[in-house]
Amino acid sequence: MRQMSRTHRLPGHFTVTKVLRTVLPLLMALFLLLATVANAQTETVQLENLPLSSSMLMARAIQQGRVLVGGQPLIRLEVPDVSCSPAPCVLPNVNIFPSTAPQNETPVVVNLKNHRQLLAGANDSNCANLQGFYNSSDGGTTWSHFCMANIASIGLGAGDPAVGYDLKGSAYIAGIDFNGTNLAEVVFQKSKDNGKTWSAPALAVPNVLGGLTDKEWLQIDTNPKSPHKNTVYISVTQFDSIVDNTQISVSHSTDGGATWKTVLVDAQQKFPHVDQFSDIAIGADGKVYVTWMRCTKVTGGNCADTKATFLLSISKDGGNTWSKATKIATATLAPDPNHCCFYGALPVTTHERVSNIPVVGIDNSNGPHKGNLYVAFYNWTGNQMRVMVATSSNGGKTWKIKAVGDSKAKNDEFFQWLNVNSKGVVGVTWDDRRHDATNTSYESFAAFSNNGGVSFGKNIDLSAAPSNPNNDGFGGTFLGDYTGNYWADDTLYNTYTDTSKGVDQIFLAGYIL
Repeated sequence: MRQMSRTHRLPGHFTVTKVLRTVLPLLMALFLLLATVANAQTETVQLENLPLSSSMLMARAIQQGRVLVGGQPLIRLEVPDVSCSPAPCVLPNVNIFPSTAPQNETPVVVNLKNHRQLLAGANDSNCANLQGFYNSSDGGTTWSHFCMANIASIGLGAGDPAVGYDLKGSAYIAGIDFNGTNLAEVVFQKSKDNGKTWSAPALAVPNVLGGLTDKEWLQIDTNPKSPHKNTVYISVTQFDSIVDNTQISVSHSTDGGATWKTVLVDAQQKFPHVDQFSDIAIGADGKVYVTWMRCTKVTGGNCADTKATFLLSISKDGGNTWSKATKIATATLAPDPNHCCFYGALPVTTHERVSNIPVVGIDNSNGPHKGNLYVAFYNWTGNQMRVMVATSSNGGKTWKIKAVGDSKAKNDEFFQWLNVNSKGVVGVTWDDRRHDATNTSYESFAAFSNNGGVSFGKNIDLSAAPSNPNNDGFGGTFLGDYTGNYWADDTLYNTYTDTSKGVDQIFLAGYIL
């Protein structure tokens, strides 16, 4: 709240402004609590035990009427500047779009032409199609809100937001449209004015197996010397019509989204083999690296508590052809004691599905570790979900694996994300439960490597308050599948799902080196 133009003194040397600063936030907090109770889903929702992403399963449940969502935006009375000093320092937390409706799955990107411009997204229950996007022109202090449109012929939204900027400064957003049953495709929109106006929704990725496209990721070649600069890439999992067999594909556009080409990356997997959770990184020379998880040993009807393999494929020609998949690492997925969560459940809060995305990044600096590949994932040790990073200095031929979290931290670490800045610093963020003796509530943490992934430094708490997964707005069943981070020079912006306000909200945090 800004200072009033005239100050009126009250007894005891209080001012009207001071009273308002004290009382209004408390009233707004009470309103948020009451509104959240009125709108949040408090009963545990049983999602389908299928190999689809969490957002697709929740979208199906919402469209089928098994889950009710809704809410309304709230007025943010005071907006903290997203800055801190002296560096190194933790950025203040910002609730990007205060609301009584749940928001989760939180990608973020920075415009390389203007580092004050940020673009984020979320599965947003304020939007009829569940696809909300947020633009900032002042470094993340204030945000505008936009609900993505649907293609009329498909009709419904299924979340899974994706965001990107090209070298021209154009913004891209993508999400899944589906017909409510067994057909889903990826659509996109484009803005040339940082989200003030958007193009009409258009098809980017068709389903080539006759069923669903799921868990897409969007990445743009922003390397100025790349032969494929400004090419837009979207990776997805392709499902057949019975949600059984799977195949990873990558679509690309070389003309700003006017036309798209979809290429299958690897062989189709027949159930009980399942491919899912792809990610993309792009080298300075234009090589494209796609990673994903493969489950090959299904027990009890799903992949939980089994060993998964993380795979890598490379395109040297702008996404037209892909190399034979090679192994990065293996990891054990979290158990599923309630038989609800295909890829494992978050321990303690055992109805929360938890994904394991092999998040890939590449060092495009001119430093000593130029070309290094990094892949973040978690491994279930039998007692703890532990975030790991695999590093390759030879283009993915061999890998070395290192834990990111402090060795003394024994609670769960999950929803990892990774990016590399222009100086070759590796930044990893994740959700961490170390400050809760019951291993329930989490906070967002970060760690950095300056030596090519050989070691990671002090673990840094980025959150102002802990988040309890049971307050997700869905009765403790849906935190989404991922968080996000992105570098702007020495600043690592981090977006994550925060429940400290009583319901899932997209928060911006971060760190300045």
